[in-house]
Amino acid sequence: MDYESVLIVKPEVFIYKIPPRANNRGYRAADWNLGEPTWTGRMRLVAKGTSCNLKLEDKTTGALFANCPIETYPGVAIEAVSDSSRYFVIRVQDDNGRSAFLGLGFGDRSDSFDLNVALQDHFKWVKNQEQIEKEKTQPKQELDLGFKEGETIKINMRITKKDGSEGSGRTKSKAGTGILPPPPGGMGKIAPPPSATGSVRQSPGTSPAHKAPGNAATEWTDYASAGSAPGQNPQQSSANANWVQF
Repeated sequence: MDYESVLIVKPEVFIYKIPPRANNRGYRAADWNLGEPTWTGRMRLVAKGTSCNLKLEDKTTGALFANCPIETYPGVAIEAVSDSSRYFVIRVQDDNGRSAFLGLGFGDRSDSFDLNVALQDHFKWVKNQEQIEKEKTQPKQELDLGFKEGETIKINMRITKKDGSEGSGRTKSKAGTGILPPPPGGMGKIAPPPSATGSVRQSPGTSPAHKAPGNAATEWTDYASAGSAPGQNPQQSSANANWVQF
């Protein structure tokens, strides 16, 4: 159910009988005998749903003098004159559908401006409502985000390092990174820790008086060439022969 809402009220307006339009240039308020209005009363602009009516009523009793249905604005129902912004031509209708054209005037330009704004706002709202209803009945077109046949895309990628510099996605090895080369294949000569079981020999040219403290100036003998110690069996001697030379 639609309720009637009042869009604007003006307590005093002037109504004039107007002569027939002489040409297509529009109506002129100067031809109306503005000093002697036919009727003076109150104007109310009301809306019920999408319909809009301009009602002329008695100031005291509120009795309806004339009703002007407005379907569009600007339109035939209400039209501005060509020589003033305070006057309009309105088309009023009775209950039997008969219509007549009357002149409508305001004492102040701000009143006519308010009427213009109220009519524009109402029909803008009507247009929005019609668009909403139209979208409800029409199915929404779904977006096709898939690739068409033969369609490709190109993506540019950049990798940002922790230090903020940019580089490509490939990691390049650099020479001189400080990594030591692997040891050569096979076991090398390993110097065993000092042991009391090994025999030492003095380096040539070194006198006993110039020996360094401890075992720093000693050289380990070749264990592989050593014979079997007294009391060793032949198997132990054979095992000693397979030792790595130090």
